[in-house]
Amino acid sequence: MNTLEGKVAVVAGATRGAGRAIATMLGQAGATVYVTGRSVRGNPSPMERPETIEGTAEQVTQQGGKGLPVKVDHTVEGDVKALFEKIKEEQNGQLDILINDVWGGDPLTNWDQTFWEHNLHDGLKMQKQAVHSHIITSHYGIPLMIKRGQGLVVEITDGVNYNYRGNLFYSLAKISAIHLGKAMAHDLKKHRITSVAVTPGFLRSEAVLQHFGVTEDNWQEGAKIEPHFIASETPYYIGKGIAALACDKNVFQKTGQVLSSWGLAKEYGLTDIDGNQPDWGTYFDENI
Repeated sequence: MNTLEGKVAVVAGATRGAGRAIATMLGQAGATVYVTGRSVRGNPSPMERPETIEGTAEQVTQQGGKGLPVKVDHTVEGDVKALFEKIKEEQNGQLDILINDVWGGDPLTNWDQTFWEHNLHDGLKMQKQAVHSHIITSHYGIPLMIKRGQGLVVEITDGVNYNYRGNLFYSLAKISAIHLGKAMAHDLKKHRITSVAVTPGFLRSEAVLQHFGVTEDNWQEGAKIEPHFIASETPYYIGKGIAALACDKNVFQKTGQVLSSWGLAKEYGLTDIDGNQPDWGTYFDENI
């Protein structure tokens, strides 16, 4: 396992949750990380949450990397193109790691409605934010990797299979991320660029902690509301896993695969920040 000193990463959708933690852990390994998203200080995104890309970039730098916040709406082609032009100029065209984590679909998902009852605008907007944005970002980012004949592309998804996920629009978005990882792996194989999809388990993001009225210090109390929350994990669990993946000299052997936070933790000997090693996959199979 090598450190990531001298490596350049883009974490698209790094304002909060898994994206923030992935960026931070890449920084801890020494990477220069372009932290992108829509929420900046003084001008929050429509999610109306307090986290910002500047806050994430500061965490990256505090952990030993170099965090560079860039405001980008990844559904806007011009924004994405400008981001990679900036990287071409500032990093001499170097891009080693691309994380597609743009989501924003939680407030758009109604779990109690069938697809014909569901708000169509919200459902289509979910595809724009969580699928189209990933395609646009890879379209402009991956050519930088091809020029250098190396790189790692990670699609963040939910789940390791193609099974229905309880809502047509949500399911379509998350399964699309898996297929993007697999399809890009096919096209990138001759260039020796790795493309994978990675899923967290039940994620204790900032928004989820707030939803259950708990903090990271007393998160177990949330299991009184949702029993399955007892098997949850922090965003840093998948962050550690992806950082380890990026450090692995043999990562290309995994191209085209669907990986998980718990699987990466076992393979690389990782624990969550509380010292535990959650295994959402086993828990899900045995309890849900």
